[in-house]
Amino acid sequence: MTAKMIKRLSKCIREYKALTWLTPLFMSLEVTMEVFIPMLMGKLIDNGIYKTDTSYVVKIGVLLLVLCSFSLFAGVAGGVTAAKASSGFAKNLRHDMFHNIQSFSFANIDKFSTSGLVTRLTTDVTNLQNSFQMIIRIAVRSPAMLLFSLGMALSINPKVSLVFVAIVPVLGLALGFIVSKAHPNFKKLFKTYDKLNSVVNENLHGIRVVKSFVREDEEEKKFGAVSDKIYSLSKKAEGIIAFNAPVMQFSSYLCMILIAWFGANLIIKTNAVDMTTGELFSLINYTMQILMNLMSLSMIFVMLTM
Repeated sequence: MTAKMIKRLSKCIREYKALTWLTPLFMSLEVTMEVFIPMLMGKLIDNGIYKTDTSYVVKIGVLLLVLCSFSLFAGVAGGVTAAKASSGFAKNLRHDMFHNIQSFSFANIDKFSTSGLVTRLTTDVTNLQNSFQMIIRIAVRSPAMLLFSLGMALSINPKVSLVFVAIVPVLGLALGFIVSKAHPNFKKLFKTYDKLNSVVNENLHGIRVVKSFVREDEEEKKFGAVSDKIYSLSKKAEGIIAFNAPVMQFSSYLCMILIAWFGANLIIKTNAVDMTTGELFSLINYTMQILMNLMSLSMIFVMLTM
């Protein structure tokens, strides 16, 4: 069912295919540039600052400036192409849905309520647009950055980098648990939006009848009941999703503390033979890259859950 749905939705990309493919390309370029920056900064500390080699500092500084410039260009370009591609995808999707509604039989009209169709054309399409943008942009950037950063961290010091091997599975299990608990609530929430639209639609169409029979209080109670239900479901769903941030932050800080502890001990005990200060600095930066991109991936899972 999911594969068929994705196949049908992908047909709405149409004239925006070039922009859709350009976005992952720009994201890959950005990742390639960014992944070398912590390593070069570590070398700058070890071979430039500690050895007071000014020419080396200038050379690495210029190289860092070039890498940052390319990374900035690729990031901005990827953001622009992703925004255009997702907006075009949403435009085509709305067009196709509206065109499809025009050909509905009486049985279809009876099955799908007006309020439900309004929700599909507005809220649901907006959620799909946001998800599509995140998939072609962050879903490419984050896993690539995660893998490359992990590879660079392992190349610097495999022993200290084993901290990631212990933390990442725990994060994966926590995220899976959060998503599994939040999904049913989001499903109920979006069905309740249909009821809200239905109440508003009936009230607007029958406004003369409501005023004639003095039914304003009853209509307000009806709207208030649906609105309260949306509030409670939204609060419950978002409350579960809210656990995502503290879990990620706790894991990030724990990783940084463990790496700083093991790395500092290694530098002191081996007189910077097994690990240098610059390598520890690089590892901490790679830690931030890995965990920040894990947080980005968790955001994608949240959007897909919705």
